[in-house]
Amino acid sequence: MKPLQVEHVVKQYGDKTAVNGVSLEVEAGEIYGLLGANGAGKTTTMRMVLGLIYPDQGRISYFGKPYSADQLRMMGYLPEERGLYPRVKVSDQITYLAQLRGISRRDAERNLKRWLERFEVPEYYDKKVEELSKGNQQKIQFIASVIHHPKIVILDEAFSGLDPVNVEMLKGVVKELRDEGMAMLFSTHRMEHVEELCRNMTILHRSDVVLQGNIKQIKKRYPRERVVLRTAGEVAGLEGLRGVTQVERHEQGYDIRITGEEAASEIIKLAVSQTEVQRFEVMEPTLNEIFIRSVGESHE
Repeated sequence: MKPLQVEHVVKQYGDKTAVNGVSLEVEAGEIYGLLGANGAGKTTTMRMVLGLIYPDQGRISYFGKPYSADQLRMMGYLPEERGLYPRVKVSDQITYLAQLRGISRRDAERNLKRWLERFEVPEYYDKKVEELSKGNQQKIQFIASVIHHPKIVILDEAFSGLDPVNVEMLKGVVKELRDEGMAMLFSTHRMEHVEELCRNMTILHRSDVVLQGNIKQIKKRYPRERVVLRTAGEVAGLEGLRGVTQVERHEQGYDIRITGEEAASEIIKLAVSQTEVQRFEVMEPTLNEIFIRSVGESHE
């Protein structure tokens, strides 16, 4: 039984449709990407999954069962906004929140200390939240979302406010939880994070699903229109090749836009005839490019 199934959910506010027939499934041990610009319907979808609001149509099930207080206990939520009490000590509020989810105070304290060690900040146990940096507050919020060992976690902009080192640390933790079997619904604006962490995704635009499925399979539907060429010296005449639409020169070589993969063979022939080629790759489209194209096509 899948941990989370969203089936044809619709949410309306008066004459405005916030979510229009969204369906998705999250497997155990999966990080599922939910993408979309502001106002696309991501937040409304997450709120329905969390049981904060109810769909006007459709169904949401958790391991095949409808929403209930019992289902709530096995869920975790990391909001984009800071939601902790700034003047309360980390230990007091995290253990309290864990107890609300059915964990004993003793287990909550032990889990908190373990998580603080994992994030390399054991000294924060007795600190007030307001004494921490924004990035470290985000770490504490993440701990609050998983301290009770949930089976389903909703992550909304999980890496917000973190520096690159801490982004990598938190990504490592998220991957560990995925590998332990946790199901995660992951909403973000950072396409590179989705490419790295997610196997499947849904892109929303103005309440509708515009693209959905396995990321690798989706990428195969789109042509490869960019070549990365790194060379020891300059290559003359790239702009004049058939199928080349744009050439950008960089320190180590070129980024080249092409109309189709057939142009790639001419590029490599020209390059090796003039200099040493250190790297040549016909790049698959980035998720950011696919997102822009999908939203643009939907908008049209």
